[in-house]
Amino acid sequence: MSKVFITDGYWHKTLAVVRSLGEKGIDVTVGESTRLATALFSRYARRRVIYPSPKTRPEEFLNFLEDELKKERYDVLIIPEESTLHLIAKNIQRFDKLTRLPFPDYNTILKASDKKEVLKTAMAIGIFVPKTIFIDDFSELEGKAAKVSLPAVIKPRMSSGSYGIRYVNNMKELITAYKEVHEKYPLPLIQEYIPQGGDAFGLSALFDKNAEPKAVFVHKRLREYPITGGPSTLRESVVNDEVQELGIKLLKALKWYGVAMVEFKMDPRDNRPKLMEINPRFWGSLSLSVYAGVDFPYLLYKMAMGEAFKPVTTYKTGLRSRYLLPGDIMHFFSNPERFKMRPGFFNFFDKKTRDDIISIKDPLPTIGRILSLFTLLYHKDMRRYLKERN
Repeated sequence: MSKVFITDGYWHKTLAVVRSLGEKGIDVTVGESTRLATALFSRYARRRVIYPSPKTRPEEFLNFLEDELKKERYDVLIIPEESTLHLIAKNIQRFDKLTRLPFPDYNTILKASDKKEVLKTAMAIGIFVPKTIFIDDFSELEGKAAKVSLPAVIKPRMSSGSYGIRYVNNMKELITAYKEVHEKYPLPLIQEYIPQGGDAFGLSALFDKNAEPKAVFVHKRLREYPITGGPSTLRESVVNDEVQELGIKLLKALKWYGVAMVEFKMDPRDNRPKLMEINPRFWGSLSLSVYAGVDFPYLLYKMAMGEAFKPVTTYKTGLRSRYLLPGDIMHFFSNPERFKMRPGFFNFFDKKTRDDIISIKDPLPTIGRILSLFTLLYHKDMRRYLKERN
């Protein structure tokens, strides 16, 4: 029986990986730095381990992982969380002889994580992006800020989700907010605000070592939290050939290997998809693609193991997945139009909608998710997550 080690058990995207592989009889071990982690409660995890925090005790974590891989002889290592991926990729020489590692080299990951590098690559190959001001030295701020059209968005070069993002409406707000973001995320970008009214799409893909797509999937965001822009809480499987083509074009230009998701937002002013960012790892809405027929975790495993398969390019459309605990609940309470949403929040029995976590076949992760929220009170990593989210 093949064995796979999966890190970052706290997140619901990791639960999707555990369920996908475990359902197929693969021996899954999942790890996290706290016992109150959603994926650790899954029936499909044959083994659960608690390791030192990759964020606060990185060297101890690397030592633990190296010992674990030597002792248990795993066939594949899967890393769903970006910060953990960076740490392991940067220290790849400690692991590349111990197991299969289906992700690109550290420099490629770093480039895909850097919004400045991604936007410049996109512009060079003809992909539309929001108008962006790049600050190379803090002394340039006031001079370049004068060229910004308002309202605007300040975005860290290296972050995911809504971390560090600030929306500004006038020049005074811009200068103040930029300085505040710069203290934590050096030299962030200043970007034009794309008006409301345009749909947001994600192109999810799996690429082989020749930078050729082995699986593709497109979803449309229906709800998100924070409502001003953040991880999706409800999404739908769709076909959008333009978004698919542009996402593949960008990942090929980066010579990508493994999984990634490229985000676009339609600009209602010209009806063109504008590039937002790349997620160079598994994404929060992963369960939707599995539900629709593109089983990225299993396809990644098969590719890592050297198994041949035809590219997966078709899937069921019109299906939805929901991140209820706590994402869609938080969206509901923060949305002033909460009772006018379509689909409605209380539409719990839609046969075409599944939850990211809640499952009759695998019920305990629901309890795990509820319990995991208590880690925000005492666990250093999770307290940092809550502080950054706020």
